[in-house]
Amino acid sequence: MINAQEALARLKEGNTRFVEKLTENKDYISNKKPELVEEQSPFAIILGCSDARVPAEMVFDQTLGDLFVIRVAGNVVAPSGIGSVEFAALNFGTPLVVVLGHSRCGAVKATVDALSGNSKIPTSALHSIVKRVRPAVETLLVTELKDNPEELVKQAVRANVRTSVEHLCSGSSTLEQLISEGKLMVVGAEYSLETGKVDFFYEDYWERIRNLDE
Repeated sequence: MINAQEALARLKEGNTRFVEKLTENKDYISNKKPELVEEQSPFAIILGCSDARVPAEMVFDQTLGDLFVIRVAGNVVAPSGIGSVEFAALNFGTPLVVVLGHSRCGAVKATVDALSGNSKIPTSALHSIVKRVRPAVETLLVTELKDNPEELVKQAVRANVRTSVEHLCSGSSTLEQLISEGKLMVVGAEYSLETGKVDFFYEDYWERIRNLDE
C-alpha cells in the first residue's frame, strides 16, 4: 500500500490529467474493463458532496477500485460517514482521506439562506444536513461577509470542509489513533465547477499533528 503523500500526489496528477482533457475537449471517460471481483484496495477515501457535477472518480481520473467514495449533500460528517471511513482505513489500510467540497455548493447556500432568513428548509431530513453545515456558516455571518452573499457562500464552502475534517479527526478514537501513528492523513479540498481544478489544503491536518506531538 502506498503512503499518504504518494496517494495525494496521485490524486493531484489525476486531476491535472482531468483538467487537461477538459481543456482539449476529449472524451475523458475511462474504457477500462472491471478487474476487481473478490477484493478492493482503494488508495484514497473521498468524502464528497452528492452534487452530480462532482463525481470523484472522474474528477481525479481514477478507475474501479482506486477510490473509496462516500457522498452526502454538503460533504457533512454523520456517524455513518465516520463508520465508512473507519471501515476503509481498517480493512484496506487506505492512508488518505480527502474531504472534497466544491464551489457553489447547494447545501452550503441553502444553509446561508436559512440562517439569513431568506428561505426555510422544507423537510426535517434536509434540516439535518443544514444543521451540520450551520456551525461553519455561523462563524462567517458575524463578519463583514454577511453583506456579500456571493463571497459568503464561497468562504462558507471552505469553512464547511474544514469543519468536516475536524469532525473526522476528533469524532473517532479509531481515526485519531491512526493519525497519531502516521497511518492516516486527513485533508480538505475544494473542486472548482468553473475550471475542474481541485485545490487541496492541509492546515487542519498539520495543526492536529502538532497538537498530538505536544
